[in-house]
Amino acid sequence: MNVQILPSVAAGSVSAPPSKSMAHRALICGALSRGSEIANLAASQDIQATLSCLKALGAQIAETETGVQIGGLDPFCPPEGAVLNCNESGSTLRFLLPLCLLSGKKITLTGSQRLLARPLSIYEDICREQGIAFRKTTDSVTVCGKLKSGNYQVPGDISSQFITGLLYTLPLLPGDSRLEVTGAFESASYIDLTLSALGAFGIQITRQANVFYIPGSQQYQAADYAVEGDMSNAAFLEGFNLLGGNVQVQGIRNDTLQGDRVYLQMFRDLQQGKKDFDLSDCPDLAPVLFALAAYCGGARFTGTRRLKIKESDRAAAMAEELQKLGISCDIQENSVEVLPGTLSSPTEPVQSHNDHRIVMAMSLLLTKTGGIIEGAQAVSKSYPDFFDVIKNLGIGMEKYDH
Repeated sequence: MNVQILPSVAAGSVSAPPSKSMAHRALICGALSRGSEIANLAASQDIQATLSCLKALGAQIAETETGVQIGGLDPFCPPEGAVLNCNESGSTLRFLLPLCLLSGKKITLTGSQRLLARPLSIYEDICREQGIAFRKTTDSVTVCGKLKSGNYQVPGDISSQFITGLLYTLPLLPGDSRLEVTGAFESASYIDLTLSALGAFGIQITRQANVFYIPGSQQYQAADYAVEGDMSNAAFLEGFNLLGGNVQVQGIRNDTLQGDRVYLQMFRDLQQGKKDFDLSDCPDLAPVLFALAAYCGGARFTGTRRLKIKESDRAAAMAEELQKLGISCDIQENSVEVLPGTLSSPTEPVQSHNDHRIVMAMSLLLTKTGGIIEGAQAVSKSYPDFFDVIKNLGIGMEKYDH
């Protein structure tokens, strides 16, 4: 799908979409319970991937008017020859892979080549140390063996998703475990989300600084759980306000634990001329912040190293597309500087890089310059109705097939 966006200004009130991060977490917890109800879900591709994989592992799932009823997954006794299609969802793959190490059965997780190119070395090392078979190809990983309770160490500068996956799984083992995060703990706020979800479903974990003490032989309890609004996608909606718009975003919890809540302060700082930002704990905000920095006279961002291993190489992708609008970027190993410049109308289409956040970030700027985005369907990964939402806010556009 291609989208042509016309110069226009957004105004109105809109509800934030449900948090993808919390939906993944709640669905997995609910599946491991005897039966829970998860409300306020969005039919994004990533959430559909998690639901599909949970069903493949044996969960019973029924749609309701507001979400799903889910439960009955016994990770110690999954269906024979289970195959889990993670599509392009890194959360699905990394959250569920440790649960596939409880039965001793062979289980295969599949996905796009881009997904399987992202690091899995933490799990691969654990499997090697415990004698668990781990075979990775360009589009799948197959495991066979039983995880043991005990002491685990995970570096904190790769992805918090590995830590979350282990925190789901270790409480189910028959012995107690200790998980230590070593080195710089980046994206630590995502672990707060994980602990919050686990607690809502009866799982007890004690945290002391970067060490987690995990009693074994626990059981997930049934719960009724409503997914809160998503801060990372709300940022794209509120970003219109830096471009002259007047958008009120509803459905955001004041007490949210989502690390991406910092966008509220970062947006204010950008407007006030601040030029230095650290993204190590909120890498998903990088595309929207790069775009808004391009409009606000430039800024420098550190903590950007892990942008290479997202759905696209996000620093390089944004630099390529911003250049089409007359804005240059300087990319270093762990920093990106969006240089001052004047926005101009692109003379060629903006590319999506098959990345939902690139599409949404560039959509903001195209409301100032006009232009076409090719491959705009990538928004379906997290925010399928994004273009309908912003059209209702007054953004002029036309959607058409290739």
